[in-house]
Amino acid sequence: MYDPLTDSHPEPKQGYPASYWASTIDTFPTPIELKQHIKTDIAIIGAGYTGLSAAYHLASRYGKDVIVVDANQPGWGCSGRNAGFVLPGTGRLSLLDMEQKWGQETAMGVFNEYMLSIKSVEEMISIGQIACDKTPGGYIKLAHRRAKVSALRDQAEKLNKRFGESVRYLHSKQVARDFMNSANMYGGIYFDKCFGVNPLKLALGYHRMAESAGAKVFSNSPVTKWQQVGNVHELTTPQGQVEAQQVIIATNGYTGKDLHETVDQRHFPVMSSIIVTRPLNENELASINMQEGLMGMDTRRMKYYYRLLPDNRILFGGRGAIKGKNANKASNQKRLIDGLEATFPALKQIDISHFWSGWVSATFDNYPRIHSVENQGIHYSMGYCGSGLAFSTLAGQRLAQSICQPESLPDLPFWQSPLPKFPFSSLKRVGLSAYYAVASVRN
Repeated sequence: MYDPLTDSHPEPKQGYPASYWASTIDTFPTPIELKQHIKTDIAIIGAGYTGLSAAYHLASRYGKDVIVVDANQPGWGCSGRNAGFVLPGTGRLSLLDMEQKWGQETAMGVFNEYMLSIKSVEEMISIGQIACDKTPGGYIKLAHRRAKVSALRDQAEKLNKRFGESVRYLHSKQVARDFMNSANMYGGIYFDKCFGVNPLKLALGYHRMAESAGAKVFSNSPVTKWQQVGNVHELTTPQGQVEAQQVIIATNGYTGKDLHETVDQRHFPVMSSIIVTRPLNENELASINMQEGLMGMDTRRMKYYYRLLPDNRILFGGRGAIKGKNANKASNQKRLIDGLEATFPALKQIDISHFWSGWVSATFDNYPRIHSVENQGIHYSMGYCGSGLAFSTLAGQRLAQSICQPESLPDLPFWQSPLPKFPFSSLKRVGLSAYYAVASVRN
């Protein structure tokens, strides 16, 4: 599997991974490879949610000429591999963490941005008439130990009081009766505005919207060389070249090593893996008593996340391998199966139909950036820390604003500074291995 820490870019023409999401799609768009020298206003590297949203808004709202290039096909990276959770948040800082870090007024602005990100996904689905299996059901965060209950209860109270969010605290009996029957769960908090989607169908819908707005999207066209001549950026692909006045980096967890000094060593790709079961029968559904469309996550350091899919399968995800070359080892799938069976004992030995992995982008200070490099015409958004479906959609819109209408951006920390570099960057995976070992013991 492609590894962003050792490879400069994914090898093209790989096809979509054998995910559950890909299995639900009958016809994929015909890939068009860049095979010419072309000039444009803005070039975008990466055809995921961020890049395609930016392309759509730049072309439709601001009339810009836009070229998108991707090493494979639209949604091939994390945009087509994630669990499809549309949640109000990104990064690893809670709203209460942000309140302590930046103050209540800024935290309120961040919260409003989070809620707007959900609306931005809903608007894109509506405008583009995207059939992405949108499934209401809400999101529940569950305490996996009794010691975690009080913090979740406090969080629900403060979110309601300070931010006006309709968050409900649920004791363990309420969870079992009304939401799901899970082992070793001691209460949680429920967010009712969240919903699930088929993430690959959503990404392909964004692709159609971007092209309909006038943007050109080229597949199987990785950037192999990037040089700047005066105010012009020259991006070279295997069979073509793009000249652009401005460039957006929208590759997030799939950003290869040495793509550009602007983002080098400023994020850490971490693998997340997912299994999907066969459809549950009536007895199995009754045994777990999971609310239709519900999405869940626990409070472990190495979190498990799961949802009931529209065809009554369980999607279950968690940490993956440390290195790309180990992504498909049986031990990684077994770890998730063990987690599934510990969470839902009634599903012990259930057949698994799909297993796949993808890269998410972690940052040194646990929150993403939407950044423009002054006087260089370079922009990027990355570092969603595994929670970026909704935020990346809004980030594409914010990137378009930062280029064409920067005065309209809200005054928030996301675009006030660049991503910081990781110290001792070469030792990141050594540290991750140690973290996983300690977290396994604590869990």
